[in-house]
Amino acid sequence: MTNGRRSSWGLTNDSRAAAEMARRRILVLGASGYLGKELVTQSLRAGLSVAATYANNPRSTSGATWHQIDLTDADRTMELVTTIRPDVIINAAYRQSSWADTADTAVNAAHAAAATRARLVFVSSDVVFDGHHSPYAEGAAPSPITPYGSAKLAAETAIATLTPTAVIARTSLIVGSDGVSPQERRGRDLAQRRATGVLFTDDIRCPVHVSDLAAALLELAATERSGIHHLAGSDAISRYEMGVLIAQRDGLDASLLQPGTRAGSDSPGPLDVRLDSSATQAQLRTRLRGAREFLVKPG
Repeated sequence: MTNGRRSSWGLTNDSRAAAEMARRRILVLGASGYLGKELVTQSLRAGLSVAATYANNPRSTSGATWHQIDLTDADRTMELVTTIRPDVIINAAYRQSSWADTADTAVNAAHAAAATRARLVFVSSDVVFDGHHSPYAEGAAPSPITPYGSAKLAAETAIATLTPTAVIARTSLIVGSDGVSPQERRGRDLAQRRATGVLFTDDIRCPVHVSDLAAALLELAATERSGIHHLAGSDAISRYEMGVLIAQRDGLDASLLQPGTRAGSDSPGPLDVRLDSSATQAQLRTRLRGAREFLVKPG
């Protein structure tokens, strides 16, 4: 568990509680992705029986049962879920460039969760908002301006109808400490001149550490809470500032990073989509750290 805290499925010395956890089955959809891999790792650490799916990139995490599947196939998704009979499904599957891989897969998973009475947790995004009325509380009306944001909102709408007890968890940019997240790779590549381009100063997000996010998702899964929950870091920063923090943490020359603006680019998207996560944070034991904390160089 992150930050020295434990979820309701955290490790325990109580033998009966441990036996009960071992009987719990969790299915992680999109488990070969950055967040999915962390969900598998933490679920195994908590003593859960873990099934995981991948499309094209298998993982070798020991202890989990891996299934290759095209989640856009509704029949195949239903077959897999009814065979595994998980207690919980966490859906972290998406592809920004594909409506089917983002929205249709979520609908298929919701149908299967409803049919098997599995607890469903769906990972959504801050880009369901247009960036004009930040910060966004959990009750704010979505208004996406990109295809990806529209796909996420379509998924949220279907899930709320098909599985009203589901958790819909909106998050922001997912970063880590291991240097392998897309955000970290981008910052390092620019600071080492392995890539060209700019980092936007007007694109404001609330980055979240991957381990904090995974722990919070598992904690919510172990409760009876439902509906919209915001799970983002406590610091609102620009992509440029995040790049500077990453470069400084890794001992690179941050002055080589070039600032720019999304408003002046040909890359459409919302500008300021700060998520207000205070309502959900107040209910969690997992602390969602800010980027200015978790991107600081150790020591």
